[in-house]
Amino acid sequence: MTLDEFLSGYEEARPIFDALHAEIEALGPVDMRVTRSQVAFRRRRPFAWAWVPARYLGRGAPLVLTLSFDRRDSSPRWKEIVEPAPGRFTHHLELRAASEIDGEVRAWLRAAWEAAA
Repeated sequence: MTLDEFLSGYEEARPIFDALHAEIEALGPVDMRVTRSQVAFRRRRPFAWAWVPARYLGRGAPLVLTLSFDRRDSSPRWKEIVEPAPGRFTHHLELRAASEIDGEVRAWLRAAWEAAA
């Protein structure tokens, strides 16, 4: 699946995704993989995923950024944090506008990117 196909019908998500993608690319080498359910970013291992809640729920924020850390982050901005495996915390952040990709989000992206090396 192409990125255009993934975002087709979800026009509100496109500018947010483009801003997120630019921030991730600015970190350094990264591979992007588009599937029917999400866009995954990886180095040696995956570190960030972008997905469209409306595809599954019919509602929600235009885009969700999911990051994986070895600790639970205490920010109240996270929609949900789960521990799918001991010491692995998956954080979900709803994004409603590109402007929400601020310094705090950039720091989280960098931390996840560095940990995936």
